[in-house]
Amino acid sequence: MSAPLLEIEDLHVEFPTQGSVMHAVEGVSLTLNEGEMLGIVGESGSGKSVTMMALMGLIGYPGRVRAKKLRFMGHDLLGIGDRQRRELVGKDMAMIFQEPTTSLNPCFTVGWQLVEQLRQHSPMDKKAAWKHAIELLEQVGIPAAASRMNDYPHQMSGGMNQRVMIAMAISCNPRLLIADEPTTALDVTIQAQILDLLRRLQQERGMAMVLITHNMGVVSEMAQRVVVMYAGQVMEQQPVASLFDKPQHPYTEALLAALPEHGEAGHRLATIPGVVPGVFDRPAGCLFAPRCAYATQHSATVRPELREWQGGQVRCHYPLGDPSRESRIERDGGLRVAPAMTNP
Repeated sequence: MSAPLLEIEDLHVEFPTQGSVMHAVEGVSLTLNEGEMLGIVGESGSGKSVTMMALMGLIGYPGRVRAKKLRFMGHDLLGIGDRQRRELVGKDMAMIFQEPTTSLNPCFTVGWQLVEQLRQHSPMDKKAAWKHAIELLEQVGIPAAASRMNDYPHQMSGGMNQRVMIAMAISCNPRLLIADEPTTALDVTIQAQILDLLRRLQQERGMAMVLITHNMGVVSEMAQRVVVMYAGQVMEQQPVASLFDKPQHPYTEALLAALPEHGEAGHRLATIPGVVPGVFDRPAGCLFAPRCAYATQHSATVRPELREWQGGQVRCHYPLGDPSRESRIERDGGLRVAPAMTNP
């Protein structure tokens, strides 16, 4: 059996603060195979983007990255030099960022930026790169692509800028494409077009893809496997069908219950009380315990480990699919007083 395209084991990303350390990512482990689409979901502040930025080598000082394993295409990303990393990033591993208008350089035309990307990672001359750049813009659905090559980013809409970013990301036919909230700044109609475009490109090119989002509906349509993150940790990992049919972690259950299609007519959407913990309010036990309706004193003081569970992984003392769950909660003193999801 061939090795996975991407292997991450026990990844930590830390940012020193005055008198403390912010654990942005804590013990994340995951793998990704060739051609697979993985969804990473969770609230803002869960560590989704930081995990992938660590993989891309984009965590700057004073951030610290450490891991037992961080490998891509057999390369040890913790041990390679800057030159070898530059050969991988942008060519074999590419990323689409959240805000296309801030990711493109406003001082250069989109054509110049595409050509620069192509010439950086391939032996093309300027003429060949220009021609290929036009073909890329056509592939991502930009009309009159040849004339748009001379446009600056501010002359294009947000949706068009995002298409340019996608064209730049796929320009060197990467083995792995990371899409970080690729539709956040776009209206609903354009969001659907961009997601359809990404799905088509991924299938046509056989790329592996990591889709970072807080939109569970998008994950259900796009991904094959889902990682649920919270406060820098992986809470649950399952095939997409299993996760939506029978979530095992209370946090996943709460996220799904908050979807509009699960709400009742005439009622507000369900919400999860509280916020993701920060530097100074990080719980001693389960990080989700202060917001969990199923928390006990045991879970509030003892941190659960990520473990194999029913074909996936879960980090919970009392997984929802555990037949002994209620008796174990009672054994541990019963449910402690904790805020429950609200649906007024």
